[in-house]
Amino acid sequence: MSTAAETTTTDAERAADTAEAADGFEPDRATLAAVLAPGERPPRPSPLTASTVFGWRAMLKIKHVPEQLFDVTVFPVMMTLMFTYLFGGALAGSTSEYLQFLLPGIMVMSVVMTTMYTGVAVNMDIAKGVFDRFRTLPVWRPSAMVGYLLGDMLRYAIASVVILTLGLVLGYRPDGGPVGVVLAILLLVGFSFAFSWIWTMFGLLLRSEKSVMGISMMVIFPATFLSNIMVSPDTMPGWLQGFVDVNPVARLVAAVRGLMDGNVEAGQLLWVFVAAGVLIGVFGTLTMRLYNRK
Repeated sequence: MSTAAETTTTDAERAADTAEAADGFEPDRATLAAVLAPGERPPRPSPLTASTVFGWRAMLKIKHVPEQLFDVTVFPVMMTLMFTYLFGGALAGSTSEYLQFLLPGIMVMSVVMTTMYTGVAVNMDIAKGVFDRFRTLPVWRPSAMVGYLLGDMLRYAIASVVILTLGLVLGYRPDGGPVGVVLAILLLVGFSFAFSWIWTMFGLLLRSEKSVMGISMMVIFPATFLSNIMVSPDTMPGWLQGFVDVNPVARLVAAVRGLMDGNVEAGQLLWVFVAAGVLIGVFGTLTMRLYNRK
């Protein structure tokens, strides 16, 4: 019994000595310098640098999951072939003539529909807890959201090039030449960047990716099909023409079609720029408020 008591007393004394040693331990500067990183603290990244890094992250996700490119490669090809050969003979008398009218609209339609996946990606990262890590980083707060959109701009460009290449193979000839085509694609990609802020808001607001996709479809389908993509608005009822006149997607189609045909109107371009600014100002602000409160 005495031996057990002596052992217990010895263990207690050792624990007390260890605690006292830990409380009184003060490492010297040499020890701290060996542990900590040498040199000055690196400067805080600029908003452009932080946004670019997050954009590069979005592109790396495409590298690791190349199936994400199906919606900007296979889907545009299916849409172009389907609508050209289904409606070409009935609406224009020949598929080649209808393709001259349809292709710029199909390009806009395919890219605008692709924008909804930005909100889906945001919602998935929130569910996985990735955004909790982003919020702890000492970077410009909107850079994570801007990075998503910058990465998706590559997808928009790929979809545009795929549709244009297919159209050239089928016989489409842009009267605006290479300059008009490049300007049209730049305008489309820039407007899609602004349009995507709607889906980032929904990605933060809704609880699941299925909800984001469902709400996105409810907005995109009327905006794209009730427009001048398939047919001229002159053939529509008066009340529907009024909707088309204020539809930003229809205005974008008119501007892109004008650039590619070589007869763009300055008023159409101005309307698209103003609409893009309003989308960023309204939905970008709402997105960041939701992001800060999430």
